[in-house]
Amino acid sequence: KPGEQKHPKEPPSLQCMHLAVVACGDRLEETLIMLKSAVLFSSRRLCFHIFAEDSLKPEFETKLKEWPSSYTKKFESNIYPITFSVGNAQEWKKLFKPCAAQRLFLPVILKDVDSLLYVDTDVLFLRPIDDIWHLLREFNSTQLAAMAPEHEMPKIGWYSRFARHPYYGSTGLNSGVMLMNLTRIRSTHFKNSLIPGGLTWEEMLYPLYQKYKNYITWGDQDLLNIIFYFNPECLYVFPCQWNYRPDHCMYGSNCRGAEEEGVSILHGNRGVYHDDKQPTFKALYEVIRDFPFEDNLFQSLYYPLQSRFLDTVHTLCGRIPQVFLKQIEKTMKKVYENRVIVYLGANHKY
Repeated sequence: KPGEQKHPKEPPSLQCMHLAVVACGDRLEETLIMLKSAVLFSSRRLCFHIFAEDSLKPEFETKLKEWPSSYTKKFESNIYPITFSVGNAQEWKKLFKPCAAQRLFLPVILKDVDSLLYVDTDVLFLRPIDDIWHLLREFNSTQLAAMAPEHEMPKIGWYSRFARHPYYGSTGLNSGVMLMNLTRIRSTHFKNSLIPGGLTWEEMLYPLYQKYKNYITWGDQDLLNIIFYFNPECLYVFPCQWNYRPDHCMYGSNCRGAEEEGVSILHGNRGVYHDDKQPTFKALYEVIRDFPFEDNLFQSLYYPLQSRFLDTVHTLCGRIPQVFLKQIEKTMKKVYENRVIVYLGANHKY
């Protein structure tokens, strides 16, 4: 069944939610802040799968061990080298951003993992991973992956205006947040533009790249768009609040789900955490980065965030602070309530 783990005898509370990320170059800090946001809010145990250049492995190990034990007991981490099972490794490594194509090979490498959430390094969780993990249960019998649209409006979307290759739907897909049932991916034969019959995921990757390499701009994301163009029945599309990017507010608010429910997962692509083009995104990144693990979430995270947002009202994204704050406030209240219940439960005299 979708989302079912390899060890069905384990109670759900002990089952791991698998989170994968690929980090190369200068992405160490960004990746650690992403993992921090995951650990801060999630209730179930997490299994991190970190694919990194050899030079970054000891740094990841050292930094993660420095976290307080109250948080390190909530996850286990595995660090892997960058490897590509088919084709030319140097070609894959240079496709779009360094090592980004590694995500295409997760079903092949993580053979013992049933389901997985992949995210880019520039992602921040504003609510528990548990909530997006539950979407696996909504997959129908043919769906094996979930992504959000690249844009909400075709007339200003990149794919609908510029793509020279097939892409999913009317606006294409953004691959920065990708929920996968790896078991289904490994057992499926995919329709394609290469041969009349189906190909397995691993068989398809390199020939597909060879056919379209002169037409793709966004690397592995474009390849995923091509795959799901030919196999639309395999994709579950989740709404924009699960992959909220500057495009959703910098030209005016165009993500209705975020307006109604708040941002669930923030995706600061185009380097907006590190420049001054989108100060709302930068504020969220820096407040989570600077939050001391053991401090009060409201005093040391939520209130500083509100204060920082006052300085961003001159931007279109900064004019809708409730979109960024709604879900994170709800999440922190839930975390606080759970801690109070645990505390009171341990002190029977109360």
